[in-house]
Amino acid sequence: MISRISRIRRPDLRAVVDRAPQAEALAASWIERVRPLGVQIYILRRRIATVAVVAAATFLFVHVMFGVNGMVVYKKKRADLQDLRQRIDRVQQENDRYKQLIQGLKTDQTAIEKEAREQMGYAKPGEYVYVPPVPSKPAPPANHSAKR
Repeated sequence: MISRISRIRRPDLRAVVDRAPQAEALAASWIERVRPLGVQIYILRRRIATVAVVAAATFLFVHVMFGVNGMVVYKKKRADLQDLRQRIDRVQQENDRYKQLIQGLKTDQTAIEKEAREQMGYAKPGEYVYVPPVPSKPAPPANHSAKR
């Protein structure tokens, strides 16, 4: 198995040494090209830092205001919570009213009589029950659209 592994050819040391001055010259020219940019960045470092901080603060502000759980969503959820609490209060009041009505129908004879008169149309002898007439169905509105 070792015989299958090919040996990596090492470069000749003399060839590397012969090309070293060319490599140094290339590196020096590259450094001279990049150096003015590095100096400019060093001079502008405070402005760059200020811009970076402002960008980060802007991103955080937008995230806090409009993110998944941002202030806009929080305000909407608070309003929904308030609406649900009001609805719970209304339903609780309605339940209390129904409990009183049920209790009255279980125990109070006059309440039973009142419900029988209203829902069943019962009357005592000598009383008249007024039943309003059923409104007739209004004619369907005329359709003025063109038929094709």
